[in-house]
Amino acid sequence: MFDTLVQDFEAETGHSAQVNFAGSALLARQIELGAPVDVFVSANQQWMDHLEAVGRVDSANRFPLAGNRLALVSSFPEDKSREVETVLSSLEAADRVAMGLVAAVPAGQYGKVALEYLGLWGDLRDRVVQMDNVRAALTLVHLGETRLAVVYETDAESQPDVFLVGLFPPESHPRIEYPAAAVGQSPTKATLDFIVFLQSDATKSRLEQFGFGPVKP
Repeated sequence: MFDTLVQDFEAETGHSAQVNFAGSALLARQIELGAPVDVFVSANQQWMDHLEAVGRVDSANRFPLAGNRLALVSSFPEDKSREVETVLSSLEAADRVAMGLVAAVPAGQYGKVALEYLGLWGDLRDRVVQMDNVRAALTLVHLGETRLAVVYETDAESQPDVFLVGLFPPESHPRIEYPAAAVGQSPTKATLDFIVFLQSDATKSRLEQFGFGPVKP
């Protein structure tokens, strides 16, 4: 998705940009240590708040980019479109659930909160396979290494042989929002042009094509 946004930006402005994909926690730590980054997009507010607190992000150049939902996916076709809670509470002894690291990866943090809300974390915590990022969790299901994974709605149908069980109740976890910001106190003109582009109607339309929702007030 973000590759497409960058291509749109390059075509519209003539600027060039390079994208580095990784978990929000890893990227935030790299930025804090001085990695040469112009724009940061986080999968939750926590890591953006941290960078703002340590002076690496200026609130004047920070804004909400998009929203998402938390989903449960399965490697078993028979799980498709069943109730999320029903599938999670009726696992076989050997079944495992992949998700992001619950102490650091936003998708894992959201997932743990959602499972606690449903009263299932205590039963499932020893079955959870924690991964460095949500895409790695999705890959485990794609490969059949785990039966289930907790991922974002926009990831749910991006891999073959992965079946959407359903979405977690929106009240079961904090709202999933992607804040974006220019990094540093004196962003370049190209960086500010990209910030403006990310807030444009064209970008909002493109994000909708990829299944991202607007950020609710």
